[in-house]
Amino acid sequence: MDVAGAIADPVRREILLMLREENLAAGEIAERFAISRPAISRHLRVLRESGLVRDEPDGRRRVYVLDPAPLAELAGWLARFLRPTGWEHRLDALETEVHRTRRARARARDDKEGIA
Repeated sequence: MDVAGAIADPVRREILLMLREENLAAGEIAERFAISRPAISRHLRVLRESGLVRDEPDGRRRVYVLDPAPLAELAGWLARFLRPTGWEHRLDALETEVHRTRRARARARDDKEGIA
């Protein structure tokens, strides 16, 4: 399953948020939901197949670990659809003005020192 499909389910999104805070075993994840353990197992399989989580051995148990890399790729793709906010436009304008002022000061300094 692809990343977008994997995060479409609210239970899977909640699991990802939980794993952002700490690595957890399947049973620890299941304890936090009012759904069956087999249902949690299916959600974890979808997340694993999408590359968003991996399971690693931890003694006699396996813990699930978040891998945010696929989310970064999706976020980058989604960002192409967002228009800059008013603040981003203002900050861009401020940056332009700062560069313009620096160039003007450098030119004035060069003119004063006789540098052509």
